[in-house]
Amino acid sequence: MCSGSRALPSPCRYVTMAERIREGGTLVRVLVTGGAGFIGSHVSEALLSRGDRVLALDNFNAFYDPAVKRANVKAIYRAHPDGAFAVCEADIRDAQALHLAFESFQPDAVIHLAACAGVRPSIERPEEYYDVNLMGTVRLMDQMAAQGARRLVFASSSSVYGNNVKVPFSEADPVDHPISPYAATKKAGELAVHAWHHLKGISCACLRFFTVYGPRQRPDLAITKFANLMLDGKPIPVYGDGSTRRDYTYVKDIVDGVLRALDWTAEPGRYDVFNLGESRTVSLSEMIETLEKALGVKAEIDRLSAQPGDVTRTWADIAKAREVLGYHPSTPFEEGIDEFVRWLKARRDI
Repeated sequence: MCSGSRALPSPCRYVTMAERIREGGTLVRVLVTGGAGFIGSHVSEALLSRGDRVLALDNFNAFYDPAVKRANVKAIYRAHPDGAFAVCEADIRDAQALHLAFESFQPDAVIHLAACAGVRPSIERPEEYYDVNLMGTVRLMDQMAAQGARRLVFASSSSVYGNNVKVPFSEADPVDHPISPYAATKKAGELAVHAWHHLKGISCACLRFFTVYGPRQRPDLAITKFANLMLDGKPIPVYGDGSTRRDYTYVKDIVDGVLRALDWTAEPGRYDVFNLGESRTVSLSEMIETLEKALGVKAEIDRLSAQPGDVTRTWADIAKAREVLGYHPSTPFEEGIDEFVRWLKARRDI
């Protein structure tokens, strides 16, 4: 069903069907799956800011508090009262709901961010992860092929590299040894997207995201989880000795890469895979120290055993994205954490 403060008439009929092409030839109707979430809401805002029209499709599930995602889209509604933004509440596994959304909105392109997220929960619920992340993607592409949407940006993950020995991780590296069901579903998704590219002529960019953080980050992810616990005076759970390293990437840099990839798919027949990261690694201990400085709070650490499925490090080689997409991340980790903390404190009304 459709929902939001300005819900669409059933079944998901788009309110304003403006011209398909704006000046410069950029297509204006973009379906963003997972459009109410952390990355999806930022992507939706960026598309709207450049004049595109957006239908955010999200099932508002309870992986974390749905009220957080509803607040995200309400804020976008308030900022764009012109009818350029709409929300459809639906599951990507629901073929009928997808059909109605595509038929009514007639998207020119799809940015596919919806997925069951997280390495550790995927170990506990692998069937659900395969069902949503793979079958949901297949059903989405079925609708694209049936209704003429020929441009796709697919959100993959750095987790496909597993415990890659060679660093930094390159798109040319083998990714045949995932160490979690989540990672396996993301690699499988890339392969499924390639099959539809080959068979149906869909122009596709698969983007391997590297540890995205920033305002609106999911509450289950380490930076938000740690920051909230630290502000509440509670211990933070630290798995392992703090030496694991991540390529933390600020959400605005990721969004820039997503939009560049979307524009790259304007040429028919394209398919490629790109890393989107900051190309700098930060240890878990360094991340905690940076949070301590930004928050003005000393962390109390609850040291725990390393978790299965966790990789020891991620590090993106972004030379290909720089050359092909013009992707140039520009937010140092310390600055990104400062922006995140300002947002978090405002949200907590501190």
